[in-house]
Amino acid sequence: MDAGALGRWEPLLAPFLDGDAFETLMQRVEAAYAAGTVYPPREEVFRAFVLTPPEAVRVVILGQDPYHGPGQAHGLAFSVAPGVKPPPSLVNLFKERKADLGVPPPDDGCLIPWAEQGVFLLNTVLTVEAGRANSHSGLGWQDFTDTVVRSLATLEQPIAFLLWGAQAQKKAAWAAASPYPRLVLTAPHPSPLSAYRGFFGSRPFSQVNDFLLVHGEKPIHW
Repeated sequence: MDAGALGRWEPLLAPFLDGDAFETLMQRVEAAYAAGTVYPPREEVFRAFVLTPPEAVRVVILGQDPYHGPGQAHGLAFSVAPGVKPPPSLVNLFKERKADLGVPPPDDGCLIPWAEQGVFLLNTVLTVEAGRANSHSGLGWQDFTDTVVRSLATLEQPIAFLLWGAQAQKKAAWAAASPYPRLVLTAPHPSPLSAYRGFFGSRPFSQVNDFLLVHGEKPIHW
């Protein structure tokens, strides 16, 4: 795993990628994969970056860390591999989408179609040990994703941020820090433990589309 897997993001993130912190992070991640079962598969850790290059980003959905069950995580926040049963957080996400836009729950929990429309599905931590949520929070991923969010400030296109959960909301100030059009919406994480504390009823999907339309962009086909 190296910076080359980041595709067109690499030049934007170069100052961090060339430093000691990124090298140390990659060493720790490789050691974790060597020592046990880690999700997502190594080759999919940076998949969100490949599917949604910087110039295509119109929405950033920021979560916590990957799903920790077998076959679920595939490199996109909240998404599961095609054919995999949607986990509870994703079920709640689809419930809010139905309440907001009237879109019925899908047969599949794969969010690749969102990524291909410019929805950057990023977690604050990009790997996890099997069966242990948030187990890789100490590896250094937050420094990397802090850099990613800060780098988005340089992009001129309108960008909406959906920051779900406490870890994601720590990046709110950086998400808003740009001279270009930005929308920053925060809400509790859609997990069953917190969805009823304000995620349900937050209507993020319609707010994002309204923002994009005001700024001359196509709405997302959620």
